[in-house]
Amino acid sequence: MALILVVDDSATMMSATSRMLTAAGHEVIQATGGNEGVEKASSGKPDLILMDVVMPDLNGFQATRKITTNPETKHIPVIILTTKDQETDRVWAIRQGATDYIVKPPSKEELLSKIDSALAG
Repeated sequence: MALILVVDDSATMMSATSRMLTAAGHEVIQATGGNEGVEKASSGKPDLILMDVVMPDLNGFQATRKITTNPETKHIPVIILTTKDQETDRVWAIRQGATDYIVKPPSKEELLSKIDSALAG
């Protein structure tokens, strides 16, 4: 399956998301903030990134922009996974380079379907 980087500062959400992904056969790398997520995207070369928005150091929109504008990482699909459910947030995420947008908490079916779609290109 895929190597997926999960970037989220919530230990509870990180654990739940990682469990869903590993149960589906994916390998998971974790980062607890935007800066760490940007670093691990570059060093770990994941197949896909799940990115929270509200984080203390670098928010998910900023981290997504850094990842999607960096020649080394711009090919990696980024799916925003957040509690922010406003249409303006969705639009802004896409403008930053995100491939898709999911509102927390996702159903297992929705999460895996959007991951499969993003990986298929």
